[in-house]
Amino acid sequence: MLEYNEIKGGKIIIYNDEPCVVLENHVARTQQRKPQNQVKLKSLVSGRTYNETFRTTDSADEPDLEKRETKFLYANKGEYWFCDPKDPAKRFMLDEKLIGDAVKFLKPNEIVTALVWDNDGEEITINVKLPIKVAFTVKDAPPSIKGNTANGGGKIVTLENGTTISTPFFVETGDKVIVNTETGEYAERA
Repeated sequence: MLEYNEIKGGKIIIYNDEPCVVLENHVARTQQRKPQNQVKLKSLVSGRTYNETFRTTDSADEPDLEKRETKFLYANKGEYWFCDPKDPAKRFMLDEKLIGDAVKFLKPNEIVTALVWDNDGEEITINVKLPIKVAFTVKDAPPSIKGNTANGGGKIVTLENGTTISTPFFVETGDKVIVNTETGEYAERA
């Protein structure tokens, strides 16, 4: 059980009988009223967002979540297919809106961590977490121009999966780069 003031950004709670991640919160204390926690939630099952206010008498339950290694297989028309790395026959699909921005950094046959919610004996995979750093091959990079590095900066390159990121000028087509999946930024050359 989490008290009203323990419901903070990044926590996962049960709201409307489904697990929701706290996107942001603000504890407001007015002069004549008791403090309250204004929270923005996103459902990990349906993808809906909610604005809710928790008062000092309110509390929230934490869901039973388990982390499992999972292999990403392929994407097709907004459906993202995964399987158990030890048993490829155990496949499941997640919708693009549940995965969020992480879809830009998914690679076929890559191992990711799946969050599995135990809903009274029924296991539901609700989300996946990518490794913090993932290596990609640069598919397309504009040529560097001599003297272009005087002001710092960078250029926009296209990765093997079609995602575009900003990199330093020295990155060329065919190079392997490491991308931070949390920020979506270039980290280093592999």
